Amino acid sequence: MILTGLLLISLSASAMAGQVYTWTDKQGVSHFSGRPPNDQASSVIDTTTPGPRLPIPKKLPPVQAKDLEQKALERKVRRETAIQEAERREFCETVRTNLTRLENNPRLRVQMKGEMRRLSEEERQARITDAKRAMEHSCR
Repeated sequence: MILTGLLLISLSASAMAGQVYTWTDKQGVSHFSGRPPNDQASSVIDTTTPGPRLPIPKKLPPVQAKDLEQKALERKVRRETAIQEAERREFCETVRTNLTRLENNPRLRVQMKGEMRRLSEEERQARITDAKRAMEHSCR
């Protein structure tokens, strides 16, 4: 019974391999098929013998290793730059919002030391100046 099973497996494997035919048409295009062409000569490709095994390098050559390191470093720098740019945009949006509130509302209240109090005109103008400087320095 085991012998019959092994025989069936080996027969099915060889049936699956089959023959592969190859030929080149009049336009120079190579074709591969399980059936030979009707109107052209073809050759059979041996599919039962495995092709040559290419060696797998254990280590990358130094040039390739350095290229991979460089690419990893570039990805890291791009990621960090993107994070910094997102933080800068968020900062600029906050400064613009605060500047708009400072310029349009002369009666602003702030919480200081747990108490709400109104900003004096001098404090409001100083905060407007600081916000404009921050925007000039950080926001394009």
